[in-house]
Amino acid sequence: MSLVQVLGSLAATLAAYGAYRGIKLLYGEYKSPLRDLPGPRSASLIYGNLGEIWEAENSVLHEKWVKEYGPTIQYTGFFGMRRLYTMDTKGLNHILMNTDIYQKPEITRYNMARILGAGVLVVEGDKHKYQRKVMNPAFGPSQVRELTEIFVAKSIEVCPRFELSVALLISLIEKLRDIWAAENAREGGTSQIDALSWLSRATLDIIGLAGFNYHFDALSGDPEKNELNEAFATMFKAGTKMSKTEQDEKLGPARKTMSRIGNELLRESKASIQEKSAWKTRDLLSLLVKSNMATDVPEQQRMSEEDVLAQVPTFLIAGHETTSTATTWALYALTQDKNVQDKLRKELLAVETDNPTMDELNALPYLDMVVRETMRIHAPVPMTLRHAVKDDVLPLNKSFTDRKGAVHDRVRPERWENVPELAAGIPGVWGNMLTFLGGPRACIGYRFSIVE
Repeated sequence: MSLVQVLGSLAATLAAYGAYRGIKLLYGEYKSPLRDLPGPRSASLIYGNLGEIWEAENSVLHEKWVKEYGPTIQYTGFFGMRRLYTMDTKGLNHILMNTDIYQKPEITRYNMARILGAGVLVVEGDKHKYQRKVMNPAFGPSQVRELTEIFVAKSIEVCPRFELSVALLISLIEKLRDIWAAENAREGGTSQIDALSWLSRATLDIIGLAGFNYHFDALSGDPEKNELNEAFATMFKAGTKMSKTEQDEKLGPARKTMSRIGNELLRESKASIQEKSAWKTRDLLSLLVKSNMATDVPEQQRMSEEDVLAQVPTFLIAGHETTSTATTWALYALTQDKNVQDKLRKELLAVETDNPTMDELNALPYLDMVVRETMRIHAPVPMTLRHAVKDDVLPLNKSFTDRKGAVHDRVRPERWENVPELAAGIPGVWGNMLTFLGGPRACIGYRFSIVE
């Protein structure tokens, strides 16, 4: 058989397989029970309703659809593939609790794995259960309470251009306050400050120290000059490129840097545990290594070194930009209501120490309300997808309409003084909301994020 014949046969086989997949997809959509659900008409043969969703503000379009079609609807994705969207709490609870049926789509896991590796955000099934079991002790209340000192890490260490002092383990708030006050003074008392940029630097420093005892020193210098941060940023950007060749060119060197530094951090964590150094073993990576070595974890359920290293980029992505984004929105929300701002400031000024513990922060009721309201309206991760890997019947509550028929899109912390009984049906792990999801795949670091 000649080369031309071989190539021709291969092309014909690929074409036949492509046609089979296409016909199977079209037939599946034709038979889909989602066809019977109400929902908007597709806006594009290729993108369906996705273009509208991408262009709209978070949740705005979905709320419009729910108002028009009801709490459980269907809309179209790529090439007319139907998707289910529901606000029904019974249905949401069923989806979040049955992780053996409802999992992240395969293409989503593939793209995430290219950036993060096989970490707890990516893996499914038994591997996720084993990783979660080993990691849970590192995120318990007592462990997060101890990490509060690191949340106030970097102290009054300020950007050198302000020529202020450098110290460690004082308040992050004081640090940012002094940076912003200095910048304000340099501009004659009035200036515009890029809060997101500075908060992003601060959370990068915090997750470096609290996550794996690594000094990014982002508030003291240029974070782009740090090789670990540069490698992670490169991997994250490369993962959004369409060209696989371009991805590989970018990802190769970045992965090597991540692997080299990750292995160094892992060796240091193991050495600290063996030396029983109390201070050095309080970061999340060391706590994870210690938990993985615990005698009550069966050998077959222990995480491999590769699995442990995969948590480093997971810590970075989950504990860095998400928290800085939420904090920026909190500051924005406070600027929109002076009464809320004054009430919160009064409560905070009544605290007798500049370096409150986690318990002291938890004892501030209005601060708790402000945090809850911020996370409710300005969730850093506003959506998630699940794919049913096998047929299932989704149970729903009887549909109902709010007594006032209102969308609660105004920031009003006082709403948390008396939470409606119906809110108890929302299957979230924290605060009667789904900001941190719920069920077995709820955000493992939600306590970490809230305290930060």
